[in-house]
Amino acid sequence: MDIRRKEKKAKSKVEKKEQRWKAAVVTLSDKGYAGEREDKSGPLLCGMLEEAGYEVTEVRLLPDEQKMIEQCLCELADEKKVDLIATTGGTGFAPRDCTPEATLAVATKNAPGIAEAMRLASLQVTPRAMLSRGASVIRNQTLIINFPGSPKAVKENLEAVLPSLEHGLAILTGNASECGKPVSEGK
Repeated sequence: MDIRRKEKKAKSKVEKKEQRWKAAVVTLSDKGYAGEREDKSGPLLCGMLEEAGYEVTEVRLLPDEQKMIEQCLCELADEKKVDLIATTGGTGFAPRDCTPEATLAVATKNAPGIAEAMRLASLQVTPRAMLSRGASVIRNQTLIINFPGSPKAVKENLEAVLPSLEHGLAILTGNASECGKPVSEGK
């Protein structure tokens, strides 16, 4: 075996690990914000993202108030310059659930495939997954994904989309080839 080859492979793995995406986790819950319910989904999202190599730089807990959510998403994307905003909660049919509306209001581009993939994966577990209204969008160079509010659904949904997020973020930030073209093509 050629030792140089081994060294090259090891070096590329290290370089890949050094690319850490900055993420923000935002929990939307009236009861959580009022201190009436412990937030379990936000910390779960943080832990799973960190385990996957993301650097969670911002964690927020907000009530289901559309304007507050919009302001928070804009601040995280435009001022804090995070690569990924993962929200949890506010995606159902309850009268005050407004996370998708706030997310769509601040979007510069739609990215529906991510939310569709989450619903598709969840439908394998429960037919009620069709009731999720979560959205996935882009605001400038930030990807925003709405996850459900329950810890079980957060885990299932993040596991469904996590393998593709890194490539999507690389494209969004100008650090990768297009989805349909391997990096070696066109050189």
